[in-house]
Amino acid sequence: MPKPKKPEHMLQLLQHFIKHSNQIKQIHSLLITSGRLLLTSQWINTLLYNTLIRAYLNIAQSQTTLVLFTHMLFHQAQPNSHTFPSLCKAASSLSPRLASYIGKSLHCQVLRRGVLGDPYVGTSFIGLYAHAGELGSASKVFDEIFEPCVVSYNAMLDACGKNGDMGLGFLMFSRMPYRDVYSWTSMIHGYMKNGCSEVAVKFFERMMVHEDVKCGLLKPNEATFVSVLSSCTFLDVGVALYLGRQLHAYMVKNEELSVFMTTALIAFYGKMGCLVYASKVFDAIVSKHVCAWNAMISSLALNGREKQALTMYGKMRAEGLQPNEITFVAVLSACARAKLVDFGFKLFEAMSHEFGLVAKMEHYGCVVDLLGRAGLLQEAYEFIKKMPFEADATVLGALMGACRLHGAIELGNEVAQLLLKSQPNHSGRYVQLSSIYAGAQRWDHAAALRKAMLDSGIHKVPAHSYI
Repeated sequence: MPKPKKPEHMLQLLQHFIKHSNQIKQIHSLLITSGRLLLTSQWINTLLYNTLIRAYLNIAQSQTTLVLFTHMLFHQAQPNSHTFPSLCKAASSLSPRLASYIGKSLHCQVLRRGVLGDPYVGTSFIGLYAHAGELGSASKVFDEIFEPCVVSYNAMLDACGKNGDMGLGFLMFSRMPYRDVYSWTSMIHGYMKNGCSEVAVKFFERMMVHEDVKCGLLKPNEATFVSVLSSCTFLDVGVALYLGRQLHAYMVKNEELSVFMTTALIAFYGKMGCLVYASKVFDAIVSKHVCAWNAMISSLALNGREKQALTMYGKMRAEGLQPNEITFVAVLSACARAKLVDFGFKLFEAMSHEFGLVAKMEHYGCVVDLLGRAGLLQEAYEFIKKMPFEADATVLGALMGACRLHGAIELGNEVAQLLLKSQPNHSGRYVQLSSIYAGAQRWDHAAALRKAMLDSGIHKVPAHSYI
């Protein structure tokens, strides 16, 4: 790469290689060694920093993006409305707690520089606060936007869905002067994510009879179909299959089936127990991506075809495809259901040793389930103790379920105490422990636990039927 003398040439190079990791780092090094980031021309300095910040964000180096902002301030380059959206996106890739801390610092900067009124900046902060779990802060930022556009409204709808306030989401949706497909999809996805699957489906039905859809001004996209299909899996099987097949027919008639749409269809039919339909969709895919293989492996494992699921994994590897984190959740689940302990551990170890993947909470939960189903309860407990991070309720819940299955009262009680400590108001955990006591005919313990529930004001969530 030639060494340009003028900063404008540096800027042009940076913009040209905005998504190329090696070139970005080379240009950054040239800027530092040649002193181009200490220029007297203020607007060029700001433009260079903004472009560098965006470049590192494009290559998924969020921490470097944020560090560059501190250098920008140190070198007295003035941030503007183009600086902060990239910084908000970078902060949103961090943990919610850290994102909140950084978000407040950035918020102070935009207030100080008077750019929060810019709709693009405001919308970026709404997304950041939504990720941090601070819906109140997101709402305040939204209220400060003088004339919010549809993008700002959509950001608020997404924030409401992420933070479980669909009441506010519906209010926002009702106030919108104009709604696009992302507005409708955000509401459908929000209801689905918050356990209101029936409402999500009805919202989709409302969308399909809207005047904009009838006139061809609006039509569902792949994200809409994926959210509706996911919602259907939580309905009564008969209703779900009827709606799912209607959706499938509509998708085939009106859309070119994308990778995500076919994957959603395979997952839907798999969850409904219709492996024949799932296989037909899978076999019809000409170029199969990893996500389609993952959905088919999961569908087989879910329907008692664990060995077929593992055979499917072998076929995927034979095709030269690299498994990802979701693949290992699927195959480890298959091993757990088939009680293939040794093979399951080999796969778990292969994640890091062979494929360079970092095991997450879901993978550790699968291994605990694997050991628990095989009756190796003490081994499962020891495995939890050796985890590189604290086990969450799903991992502990898997072990507690295994304790109930195998009548391991003492260990079940020990695990239950850890669960109740992290989820003191979760009625299901009390019921699980009570069932363990009842299964072992320790009626006095079961009665005492149910009394403790009542004394604490905790009630078992009643079951519901669609009949």
